[in-house]
Amino acid sequence: MTTSITEIETYGVERIPDEDRSARPLDLFRLAFGGANTFATCVLGAFPVLFGLSFVQGLAATVLGLVAGAALLAPMALFGPANGTNNAVSSSAHLGVHGRIVGSFLSLLTAIAFFSISVWSSGDALVGGAHRLGGVPESGVLYGLAYALFGGLVLVVCLYGFRFMLLVNKVAVVAASAMFVLGAFAFAGDFDPGYAGSFASTADPLFWPSFIGAALIVLSNPVSFGAFLGDWSRYIPATTPRRRVMGAAFLAQLATLLPFVFGLATASVIAEKAGRYLDPAAPNYVGGLLAVSPGWYFLPLCLIALIGGLSTGTTALYGTGLDFSSVFPRFSRVQATLFIGVLSIAFIFAGRFALNLTQSISTFATLIITCTAPWMVVMILGYVTRRGWYDGDAIQVFNRRQRGGRYWFTHGWNWRAMSVWLVSAAVGLLFTNLPGQFVGPLGDLAGGADISLPVGLVLAAVLYLALLAVFPEPRAVYGPAGPRFVRAATAQVPPITGGPETPADVPATAG
Repeated sequence: MTTSITEIETYGVERIPDEDRSARPLDLFRLAFGGANTFATCVLGAFPVLFGLSFVQGLAATVLGLVAGAALLAPMALFGPANGTNNAVSSSAHLGVHGRIVGSFLSLLTAIAFFSISVWSSGDALVGGAHRLGGVPESGVLYGLAYALFGGLVLVVCLYGFRFMLLVNKVAVVAASAMFVLGAFAFAGDFDPGYAGSFASTADPLFWPSFIGAALIVLSNPVSFGAFLGDWSRYIPATTPRRRVMGAAFLAQLATLLPFVFGLATASVIAEKAGRYLDPAAPNYVGGLLAVSPGWYFLPLCLIALIGGLSTGTTALYGTGLDFSSVFPRFSRVQATLFIGVLSIAFIFAGRFALNLTQSISTFATLIITCTAPWMVVMILGYVTRRGWYDGDAIQVFNRRQRGGRYWFTHGWNWRAMSVWLVSAAVGLLFTNLPGQFVGPLGDLAGGADISLPVGLVLAAVLYLALLAVFPEPRAVYGPAGPRFVRAATAQVPPITGGPETPADVPATAG
């Protein structure tokens, strides 16, 4: 069945019927790349320069962080085709029927943060461009109108759903990419690949903390998509080869080298020509970019702000509405998206005009990612040990307000996976080091470097495999082929009871 792009999507987190799953890995690539091909990514690309790295050093840190993050993210695309639902719902197979709410709330909070950042950065760029081009005064009223218009436009696209989002991203990927490439000509005369940065040599005691910190900031961008990939990949048929699905997610992140390098290169130009905009105490990358841009590039710059911000905002808010509807099934996807969208726009206004939360939102997003990474490790290792096999009926138990099934574990919680997530996330937060914003009790142990993310990732992997070895999961969760790399325990699976009748056409799936 073919769905028109102007028809509002009605599917929530229930399994997408096979006849409606006609998306391709290329569509996943467009959505994932389009959601990151924006000003927000350019801002992240500027951080190596803010940390004092040279252009070459910053490029090395960017490539390192991006490749590592893309490799970690890619397997998260497999749950959508396997189960026909989003990743939070799929996580019930590993964290338990009730434990899946962890993924829902992580993605909910992450989406609100990144939606806010997207609307703020795009709105600021548009108002700043109008001020320089037409002398329009930069007033609070004008900023408010820009945020409201932009946020409302994003909300409309999200209400229409996946097909309309796909159309927007098809346009966004090409248009924003062309504008970034055009930027190479705009700044060619000012850009110096030999930009030296602040460090005389790598022997400087602050160099490696700065290098690692820059790489981790880049790595956090792919990780932020971990909870959302299933929102889009659930429309890909289950028979699609896994390597193509993972490849699309991996390549989408590698393609973000374009906005990352744009941010890195232009930050080096700003550092040379308008250094006051890169004051570490109050950096203003967007303002600096507007200050050093040639007049003819202002229109393309505004197009990047509009198109790229729209793309990021829709991918974030769409996932928010979908997850909210999964935690509170009485809300349809449309109702949940509208409700969360209005709240998010109100939050944007409060943060911009009342509470001045711009820096706090950046910290908020970093802390969420620190908590999301261990959850991703549990999901990926769970997929490997289960051989990609899932019971599509048991995964939907929470949404139908039922009890029992293969993933009931202990009163709806898999204490193994939940313990791993809680301990790893807590330890990661202890190692967080964001000077001037949030420094954990152990944040200074690595010479000032923020190692919260690698600590959380490694600890989660070791703890989860150890618990699976010492306290095996029931044999029933592994499917006909049995477990891979771990052993299983003999335990009775409680029948699914309560709620609506169990549909007979929900298959178990092998990813």
